[in-house]
Amino acid sequence: MATDPHAVPAAAAGPCASWPAAKGETIRQIVERAGNKWTVLVVGALEAGRMRYTDLQHAVPGISQRMLTHTLHQLRRDGLVTRTAYAEVPPRVEYALTDLGATMIDAVTALIDWAGTHHDEIWENRARFDDAASD
Repeated sequence: MATDPHAVPAAAAGPCASWPAAKGETIRQIVERAGNKWTVLVVGALEAGRMRYTDLQHAVPGISQRMLTHTLHQLRRDGLVTRTAYAEVPPRVEYALTDLGATMIDAVTALIDWAGTHHDEIWENRARFDDAASD
């Protein structure tokens, strides 16, 4: 089937409709980063203030050293987290949210609270679905 070369593409719909198409790729990357489970949990942990690396690792259950390092690197790259190294013995490094990173707190805590509130219901739905799939 031939397409009309003069046809105007349909306008984008949904939450991205108000942003220029040229910004689409970057917006998708930001959403991917912001919605990443480790980002959500690290930002949520840093809401309390500056934290040392090992304290962050304890505050985010299940995160590996490699994943925490990667997540912090990405958050620093995006300007959401700062890293401050102190010239002490033993060396001390602390991480904190930037002003930009702090703007994520409401979204992050809302997502975490939503997951906690609906945990049991979703767990039950998964069990029912898995049981029906095995029949």
